[in-house]
Amino acid sequence: MPVIRTLSKVAQQALLGTPGCGCQPLTVAVRSISFSPRQVTSDASFHSVSFSETDHPKVLITGGLGQLGVGLAKLLRKRFGKNNVILSDIRKPSSNVYHSGPFIYSDILDYKNLREIVVNNRITWLVHYSALLSAVGEANVALARSVNITGLHNILDIAAEHGLRLFVPSTIGAFGPTSPRNPTPDLCVQRPRTIYGVSKVHAELMGEYYHHRYGLDFRCLRYPGIISADSQPGGGTTDYAVQIFHDAIKTGKFECNLKPDTRLPMMYIDDCLRATLEVMEAPADTLSMRTYNINAMSFTPEELAQELQKQMPELEVTYDVDHVRQAIADSWPMNFDDSNARKDWGWKHDYDLPELVQTMLNYFGAETRMARAN
Repeated sequence: MPVIRTLSKVAQQALLGTPGCGCQPLTVAVRSISFSPRQVTSDASFHSVSFSETDHPKVLITGGLGQLGVGLAKLLRKRFGKNNVILSDIRKPSSNVYHSGPFIYSDILDYKNLREIVVNNRITWLVHYSALLSAVGEANVALARSVNITGLHNILDIAAEHGLRLFVPSTIGAFGPTSPRNPTPDLCVQRPRTIYGVSKVHAELMGEYYHHRYGLDFRCLRYPGIISADSQPGGGTTDYAVQIFHDAIKTGKFECNLKPDTRLPMMYIDDCLRATLEVMEAPADTLSMRTYNINAMSFTPEELAQELQKQMPELEVTYDVDHVRQAIADSWPMNFDDSNARKDWGWKHDYDLPELVQTMLNYFGAETRMARAN
């Protein structure tokens, strides 16, 4: 870095003026020079872009057409303004998503394109949802490795280079059969047996490394199974907890692909999205770690079915176990210890199992009445 140090010294002398010339010091706008970690020097340091309380972050959400991306965009647009939140994906958005706010095509494997989006739109927050989920990833390991790992590397480099605040979700799938399962703490043995889980452990560790090495403002939450009414299941092991409501309303019958006593941590999507916003807004000095567990409830397929049958006693539930999904579920936590999130930044869930079931049925009931009216 001797050239930069020399330039800095010359610039400093110019700003201070030459002694005895009677000139006033000049006032100029100086932009800091940043480097991509792909070409980083040993003494480089990067820090998150700061903005005043009256300013809003400019947010880019990758993989934005999934249930979490669309939901988070709606929440953030309500808080920061419609035009300050950009959804991106490689798929064509539905008409209502396209007209709800800014949308842009973005392939996370195209480093140059992604970098241009960040620069041209002056992005300050990046929420990285692009990933292949557990069961889908096992069916195409090569694609999951490319999207979940190579794509992440592009995101990390761009976030560090441009001083972004970066959020990358993790998952219960980041743990394995040798991890404590009930409860599972934030810090313990992590030896997952799916490419999805391996890629998420990789993301957690790389994010922490970039934070300590480059000052990247990396933030991560380990999500439990997420339940949402306004989306279709996407190939995850916990998706039975969404499918049961769709099938209950349509046919009155549901066939579960997990054993009835398979206990997994779960969360209603509103709690999940609120937790994501809260951890992104939390002052950096309140965060004692970069990756937190968050939890709301923990139940089995049988317990969910019984709670649903209180409202729909005619519902028939049978079990046809998918051995791939069952093996995945048996290696995952039964319950999350999220005490650090509750202590550090005040995390608190709103939905337990009864509230979850009632909320889902209210949504589908309203949807059914609307369809009949139409």
